[in-house]
Amino acid sequence: MSVHKQDIKRITTHQLQEMKNRGEKIAMLTAYDYSMAKLIDGAGIDVILVGDSASNVMAGHETTLPITLDQMIYHAASVVRAVKRALVVVDLPFGTYQGSSGEALRSSIRIMKEAGAHAVKLEGGSEVKDSVERILSAGIPVMGHLGLTPQSIYKFGTYSVRAKEEAEAMKLIEDAQLLESCGCFGIVLEKIPASLAGKVSTSVHIPIIGIGAGPDVDGQVLVMQDMLGITQEFKPRFLRRYADLSSIVAGAVGKYVSDVKAKDFPNQEEKY
Repeated sequence: MSVHKQDIKRITTHQLQEMKNRGEKIAMLTAYDYSMAKLIDGAGIDVILVGDSASNVMAGHETTLPITLDQMIYHAASVVRAVKRALVVVDLPFGTYQGSSGEALRSSIRIMKEAGAHAVKLEGGSEVKDSVERILSAGIPVMGHLGLTPQSIYKFGTYSVRAKEEAEAMKLIEDAQLLESCGCFGIVLEKIPASLAGKVSTSVHIPIIGIGAGPDVDGQVLVMQDMLGITQEFKPRFLRRYADLSSIVAGAVGKYVSDVKAKDFPNQEEKY
């Protein structure tokens, strides 16, 4: 049963800040198409992330790197058309903001204009400071992403927990404070020690959303296909499956095939 407040017609970055201020947790999920976005928006989700994880769960790539800006805009536009309440944040894909701040701004403008998104998200801290500031200068809300940054998988060579060593942990805290000072409205922390995530959440005033970052943050995000049990191969410790849609879909399709083969579908009531 949904517990979202009916008097909020549209979630904004300002309302997310108010949620943090009063201690109300923020619920965030990914979506990539109209039908699923409409379902989770109606169920009361606060933020929908059109993630570059679409590269994995929608296109079948091993990493997030192959997805293009045009493809992200297509997915984002499909989601935006379905959403009435949630804030829609769209990932800037690999290669669309690292080269220069000008390229970052052009990519973000395309996402906002062509998809109708409400904000963009990008990975990194001090390395992308110029891009963050340039995007914000155009009035486009920016969400940061620290910790495990999947677009840098070939640099680190592993999806293991990040910032376990003191030096990396200190840089992560400094990067979070930097992103806040630049004007980011929130930050995603991925796969870092829970104690560190809690320190980050208290060291900045903006909302901190965790994925594999423990409970002491301001909200949580999961990939929809993972939490609904559509994907079965991905089983990290932080993932809680709320359904087993893989079995449900396989069972339904199997029954359909059986009914068609047995000439049971369509029956007399199902024809014109």
